[in-house]
Amino acid sequence: MRISTRGDYACRALLSLALHGADAGPTSVRDIAERTGLPQPYLEQILLALKGAGLVRSKRGVGGGYVLQRAPEDIRLSEIVSAVDGPITLGDFGRPHQDGACDHEGQCVLLAIWEQAGAHMKKHLDGYTLATIAEIAQGNSPWPTPVD
Repeated sequence: MRISTRGDYACRALLSLALHGADAGPTSVRDIAERTGLPQPYLEQILLALKGAGLVRSKRGVGGGYVLQRAPEDIRLSEIVSAVDGPITLGDFGRPHQDGACDHEGQCVLLAIWEQAGAHMKKHLDGYTLATIAEIAQGNSPWPTPVD
């Protein structure tokens, strides 16, 4: 699986909201773009997708902007990526033993491996919430260790 630029930007934007959650009121798209270095027009599209997924809510008008819909402890990295990139899988190969997926030599074994790898990726991303990532970014928790 490859995390797209869109997925990365979505995570960075929500991390920014989590890091500045103690600030009063909604955060404008411009402020998020300035803090994260992300292009504002693209960020606006991403935030709309995140809003549609129920991860942020917006307020219009003066003093408007975006806030997290739920507490940072309740938003998993996998949810953010899925909201903008779709389901976390290694590909669209079908499932073993369904719809003729095993019609060719060895294909069923590979399909099972790809499915397991996608499940491992999702489980890994499920292990991080915005709160844990914010703690790491602030130096209050250890850096993620490499997976063997």
